[in-house]
Amino acid sequence: MAYSHYFLHICSINIHFLKFIIMKKKLLLLGTFSLLATATIHAQEFRLQPTPQKYISQDDSISIPLQYQLLSGNSLSTGNTLPLLRSLMPGEAPKAGFRIYIGTQDDKTVKNYRKRIPQKPEGYFLKIDKDRIIIAGADERGTYYGVQTLAQLLTLDKLPLIEVSDYPDVPYRGVVEGFYGTPWSQEARMRQLEFYGRNKMNVYLYGPKDDPYHSTPHWRKPYPAQEAEQIKQLVDKARENNVIFYWAIHPGQDIRWNEEDRSLLLQKFESMYQLGVRGFAVFFDDISGEGTQASKQAELLNYIDNHFVQAKKDVAPLVMCPTEYNKSWSNVKGGYLTTLGEQLNKDIQIMWTGNKVIATIDKPTLEFINPLIKRKAYIWWNFPVSDYVRDHLLLGPVYGNGLDVKDEMSAFVSNPMEHAESSKISLYSVADYTWNMEEFDSNTSWKHAIKDLMPLHAEYLETFAIHNSDLGKNGHGFRREESTNIQPALSALLKNYQEKGEIDETAYRQVAEECRKIITSADMLLASGNENRPLINEISPWLSQFKLVGEYGKAVLDMIRLQRQEKAFLPSHAHAQALQTLMTDNDARYPQGVKSGSGQLMPTFDALFEASTQQYNRQFHTALNARAIYSPYTLESNVAQLAMLPTQQKGKEGSVAPSNEVINWQADGSLTLSMDRPRVLASLRIDLGTPEETYAHFRLETSLDGKEWQHADLQTAWKGHTLQKAKVEGRKVLKIRLTNISGNEQKVYFKTFKLTEKE
Repeated sequence: MAYSHYFLHICSINIHFLKFIIMKKKLLLLGTFSLLATATIHAQEFRLQPTPQKYISQDDSISIPLQYQLLSGNSLSTGNTLPLLRSLMPGEAPKAGFRIYIGTQDDKTVKNYRKRIPQKPEGYFLKIDKDRIIIAGADERGTYYGVQTLAQLLTLDKLPLIEVSDYPDVPYRGVVEGFYGTPWSQEARMRQLEFYGRNKMNVYLYGPKDDPYHSTPHWRKPYPAQEAEQIKQLVDKARENNVIFYWAIHPGQDIRWNEEDRSLLLQKFESMYQLGVRGFAVFFDDISGEGTQASKQAELLNYIDNHFVQAKKDVAPLVMCPTEYNKSWSNVKGGYLTTLGEQLNKDIQIMWTGNKVIATIDKPTLEFINPLIKRKAYIWWNFPVSDYVRDHLLLGPVYGNGLDVKDEMSAFVSNPMEHAESSKISLYSVADYTWNMEEFDSNTSWKHAIKDLMPLHAEYLETFAIHNSDLGKNGHGFRREESTNIQPALSALLKNYQEKGEIDETAYRQVAEECRKIITSADMLLASGNENRPLINEISPWLSQFKLVGEYGKAVLDMIRLQRQEKAFLPSHAHAQALQTLMTDNDARYPQGVKSGSGQLMPTFDALFEASTQQYNRQFHTALNARAIYSPYTLESNVAQLAMLPTQQKGKEGSVAPSNEVINWQADGSLTLSMDRPRVLASLRIDLGTPEETYAHFRLETSLDGKEWQHADLQTAWKGHTLQKAKVEGRKVLKIRLTNISGNEQKVYFKTFKLTEKE
């Protein structure tokens, strides 16, 4: 049915009832589904999350019963469905006239409604009538989701008389914590799992790259007691929220294909099983060497499946991430994927990121991979992960994935940012998308996600998010729309000023108003108290930068207005320069850097700064600094995976952004870092993430003029580490070049390329 057909309109909220509920049972179980607070402020559109498959409402409603008789099926005697219901509706009374019938399809309590239950895994039927509520699930998780839907309806002042027939499009929906960088805290993960339950996501894969007991070097060892207890807490929290907790292991970089390592891997799985884990995954991504052999991987995984997963009876299907996990890296003729498809047990799930590492998923994507692996792909969607552009936030809408692919995939899990709370904007929409693809509306879902996170400050968070949704230049070439609300005005203002030297007054007013909103939004969010303190703590460096962007925009607008006034122009120009300095300083304050509004706002403001200063200089014969953007470094490479990596300057340090993937560095392939002028080096460090002997395949050179080149030796920074120090101290250089001279392709990483200039 049409999306708009299940919208309800809130006119008011019964404050007394809300106070009663909060006092009695702390509606914290509703978490951040916070229409409670929002609706007390103003009338607004209400929607169920995620979008239901079928929703029928009558033009009638009932008061929320303060007492009710509960009739539940035996299938719910354990689990968390009934505790959730009782926490939402504390007025259970054995002789009450109003009744709630709840159970799964085999329970007698809902036998009269069996035909109404969607015969789909996790499906449910919910009916609210004048004297009863029926919640009937195809299985226990379906019944639980019916209660979660009721939880949302209980935020209204009255319960609408409705029927909901609902089920998910995609069997497994959720999140893979698989990013590089700072892993989530324990508290953040606990909040995430509650969020998944509320939004009907059923999978969480624990696989942080920087957990040493998940990967090299300690994957063979059991977790220490403290870390093991934390895992158990997460498993318990996942179970409370009907989420399958998958624990992933990443052994491929140093695995030995022998009986000892196979036994140690099973022992590790058994130790995790004892902690309550009932889902297991094996990742072979981002590795090189012997661990990449498809036949060896298949043999090991089949052994695990046969002797552990199937033997346990209560373990979810085994999931694996292949080495060739996207189309751009796959060598179909080499047979890696077809070997997995033919040799892997059919119940083992195979992950896939799409046509590239970072890509949207559509029907041609799945038509390519599914025949090769002989099963439906388990989609690992690398969004909103930002580990390759850690100075940016990805807070924009979820869009670009096909709406006609629900039958072509076995799962869809999102890889998020290291910022757990900020990632919820995207994850909310991922939950919506994977539940009901055909009715998914990215912009509507995005707006509701923002209201869900910060209902009292949604207006300000939306302003911040719409201007912090693109990645900027990055090694994957993956870009997102940004500042869409103001982009036409920005373009019109700049075009008119650059081409005619005139101000488009309509565009000027729109941009000026947006700058005002930016400054106000940053202040309001920073001063928002405890509404969502974890979120504000995450984004506060970007909020500070965001405010500076707004102030810079105002200063630049003053410049173009005052450009023909000799004296009046100068303070605005000086102010704009000061703000440029403050933004640079704020960026340098954080190791990862901080960029805001880099998609549309900053390029436009910088261009207006330069154009107005140049026009002023011509008019008054002055020599004011007209350069807004200063980058001393330029990167060139014929290695495709390196060519788009951004460069960065922080004080006396310059660097090329790292890549988180295996680099297929072809023979004679090179990377050259050029400088705007010769500079004297204090140090140069390079880390290809490979053993010391690999560096013999590469030649490092420097040049003072770009014509004559001088060799530079590399030496290990410290024993057992892959970082190399170049012998370049005191050398004056204009260019630095690293070349593969082996005559063969080299598989390496690109973790560090950083220089320091002499003072």
